[in-house]
Amino acid sequence: MGHHPPEIPIQVDDETGVWSTDGLPMLYVPRHFFINNHAEVEDAIGADQYADLLYKAGYKSAYFWCEQEGETHGISGAEVFDHYMKRLSQRGWGQFFIEHLDVSQGTARVRLENSAFVYYYGKVNRKVDYMFTGWFAGAMDQVTESVGFPFKTHAVQLQSGSEEGCDFGLFEVKPIG
Repeated sequence: MGHHPPEIPIQVDDETGVWSTDGLPMLYVPRHFFINNHAEVEDAIGADQYADLLYKAGYKSAYFWCEQEGETHGISGAEVFDHYMKRLSQRGWGQFFIEHLDVSQGTARVRLENSAFVYYYGKVNRKVDYMFTGWFAGAMDQVTESVGFPFKTHAVQLQSGSEEGCDFGLFEVKPIG
């Protein structure tokens, strides 16, 4: 297995120690720390309720991120969605591949390989990557709005690499209604 240095630009403020990428503050934490917290909250309130909370928070965060990155890099539309999948992959959540993207229709299909959540949970016969669903809808809504197609979309996870017979996660984004 080969290795390479991170592909994202990281700056550290000399005075505050705050890490940032493209002007947005970032946190760098061990994967086990994040996922152990995730698993404890899921155990405490249940996966369904936690998924609902994460969907809303993830939607807002992805929308904001895409808006900021579009401005920072002078990109819009499909370029922003593609950039988002690239950055998610570069930050260690897993490897995200766009199988379908139609900004004018507000639709997308994203494949997820090597998910950090599947790595932790293993084959448990349930979808464990639900944290990402709100991210995809928030990204799509920002992208479509930025190019004049103000859709409101919803994302669902169709399958997870944690389910028997599945080697990867698959997500779908569609307009609501």
